[in-house]
Amino acid sequence: MTTAVYAGPKRGIDRAVLLAHGAGADLEAPALVAVAGALAERGIPSLRFNYPYRDAGRRAPDRPAVLLGATRAAAADLVGRTRLDPGRIVVGGRSMGGRYCSLVVADAEDPLPALGLLLLGYPLHPAGKPDQPRVEHLGRIRVPTLFVSGTRDALGARAALRRAARRVKGPVSWHWIETGDHSFKPLKSSGLSDEAVLTELAAASADWVASL
Repeated sequence: MTTAVYAGPKRGIDRAVLLAHGAGADLEAPALVAVAGALAERGIPSLRFNYPYRDAGRRAPDRPAVLLGATRAAAADLVGRTRLDPGRIVVGGRSMGGRYCSLVVADAEDPLPALGLLLLGYPLHPAGKPDQPRVEHLGRIRVPTLFVSGTRDALGARAALRRAARRVKGPVSWHWIETGDHSFKPLKSSGLSDEAVLTELAAASADWVASL
């Protein structure tokens, strides 16, 4: 079992959220910490976890099979901690972590049950390769999905991401961070601080989870 951090209440709950980190980060990624805090304020627990390569001190992500397995294991860990039905867990995370959550939810053979899917900066394509969209599995997603993305995200331009999301079979919601890049960093000219952006994306995420 990899390192994981549980936040929020342990009793009297009817949903919980799994938060997976991006390729270059870990469970202490500011966006994940902010979302966990906003969820806890609303009485919703969350579990942030590390993928194996981060616990091993490596920079390069694990192979896809390992990432998929670790995502499933973390979801099972959260179900075990909360004693909730698996279908009461929202899964998601930042960039790569959110993508792997979407892959297990959309698995053709054994889809992971979920209350919803939270995608914080969905990486629509690899860096510099817009001709290689990661969309094949989106048509198998049948749960409510929230996309939180920056309007300057180089890994998922607004128009292209909206087109891709039409494949999703479940209800799709959006929250755009004005002038935010893939890391949600806004332009100085926007008047937004990094802290304000984190607060905004965390509140939007938590409100959506609470509404499910």
